[in-house]
Amino acid sequence: MAANAASILRVVPFAPNFSEAWDHFVWQANNGTLFHTRAFLAYHPPQRFNDDSLLFFKEGKLLAVLPAAIRAGETARILRSHPGASFGSFVTNTDLSLRDAERLVTHFLAYCHERGYTGVELTLPPQIYLARPSNYIDFILYQHGFRYRKREVSSVVPLDVPADRVLELFSPESRRAVRRAQKLGVEIKESDDFATFYEILQKNLRLRHHVQPTHSLEELLQLRQMFPERIRFFAASAENAMIAGIVMFACNPRVALAFYISHREDYQRHRGVNLLFHEVFQWCIKQGFNFLDFGIFTVNMQPNWGLGRFKESFGAQGVFRDTMLLEF
Repeated sequence: MAANAASILRVVPFAPNFSEAWDHFVWQANNGTLFHTRAFLAYHPPQRFNDDSLLFFKEGKLLAVLPAAIRAGETARILRSHPGASFGSFVTNTDLSLRDAERLVTHFLAYCHERGYTGVELTLPPQIYLARPSNYIDFILYQHGFRYRKREVSSVVPLDVPADRVLELFSPESRRAVRRAQKLGVEIKESDDFATFYEILQKNLRLRHHVQPTHSLEELLQLRQMFPERIRFFAASAENAMIAGIVMFACNPRVALAFYISHREDYQRHRGVNLLFHEVFQWCIKQGFNFLDFGIFTVNMQPNWGLGRFKESFGAQGVFRDTMLLEF
């Protein structure tokens, strides 16, 4: 690396005294999200990950941040986009130049070599999360030898209709399901009853996929307490019982993510989830979001066809959530 290039850009490991500046930068950035903030990452127990997040300064001014860590107990020293977040990679300003993207990646890889890492894995936010479209980082990563380890598909809905015309986004079948729910007296309201919903969620995930929710109930409640305006829960009720729910993450000013979606099988005929999304779409539009992200319906690039069709019935189409890998 040339001496003048090294003097332009400086790589600084994260320390707690940078937390406020870090989060301020993320919320002002082109592609920052809730998952990139130190406030979000801090909920993880310290023994779960070995954090090695970085700040990049150009001529004394913060140019980018990168939340990163290795999982505790991993034998391979691969530095990853923070494993405690849905995605990560470099957070940058809207005016990032191609030359500065090159400097970021070059200095980052030099740091990884110096630290003795054997590889780097980065998961990039889908393009809908960017205020200004840019593939500079992807391009430079590829130029430096990164390859796509996997390209998952996330279902997204452009919220480009007035709130009172949300049904136009839905398939005819989903429209009928919404009207059926309304006819059966299903009610939708925002709620704090995460405990009841968590029981529904646990049961569904165990029966359908033999897995547990990403978060424990305690972690979910902690996140809700930390981000009361950014983590919202909407519940569907019928016959004096909660029958379905959706936990929404307001990831940034452009995108709301449906992080958890679940329902009670014995109330399937009430179509609570369909009515929930009708109401949640309206809420998102009124809040000014441009997209609703349903999350991925692929696992290691294998599609869940039924889940994909379900999300398409609300007007969703697929966009990539890319993970890129470079092994030294």
